Amino acid sequence: MKKLKENFIPLLYILTIPISNIFYKILNTPERGVYSLSTEFDSKLPFIKEFIIPYIIWYPFIFILLIYIFYKDKRIYFRTLISLNLGLIICYVIFYFYQTTVIRPEVNETDIFSSSVKIIFSNDSPYNCFPSVHVITTYIVMKGVQATTDNKLVLKIVNIIGILIIISTQFVKQHVILDLLAGMILGETAFAISMLGIFREGILWKKKQFSLLTMKKKLEG
Repeated sequence: MKKLKENFIPLLYILTIPISNIFYKILNTPERGVYSLSTEFDSKLPFIKEFIIPYIIWYPFIFILLIYIFYKDKRIYFRTLISLNLGLIICYVIFYFYQTTVIRPEVNETDIFSSSVKIIFSNDSPYNCFPSVHVITTYIVMKGVQATTDNKLVLKIVNIIGILIIISTQFVKQHVILDLLAGMILGETAFAISMLGIFREGILWKKKQFSLLTMKKKLEG
């Protein structure tokens, strides 16, 4: 039972992410007014349908890496989850007050890449763009892995896939460049804030150890 609590139940906290996705669905509408952050840079970026593959990989990428972080370092796991939820909450607040949209290309081909793009387009309305949820969550999980391991192969694989996911938001025309930049800045900020708790936790743990040691000496002496 103890092993179950230590090794399985904490993993259930990952469900806070899909649960919070309810707010994403509710807010993903143009009813509150819509703004565009598209720039000349965005208009020059081509639509590359093949980038739908890393875009879709985002879904397992986040959860697989959270499980990896959990088994490597539980403190970093909880801090990564905290920063993810903090980042998502901030995103939802922004979506409510400042809803943006992206103009999507018309996709008429029937190959596997085009079909995949059409599925994503049909299941995700072109709102909730600034900042990019894809970018902020990918960035935070990458930071979590970097704080967990120094295995160069793991870091290289995670960074390559993460970067591909982040830039895929541009080439499949789900986001504009400002969405990407805001996602990275917000991700960095949320992760930095959540990591402060580790130092407080460490100080409290040391104080607790000191108190217990002092009490033990008094009882013995």
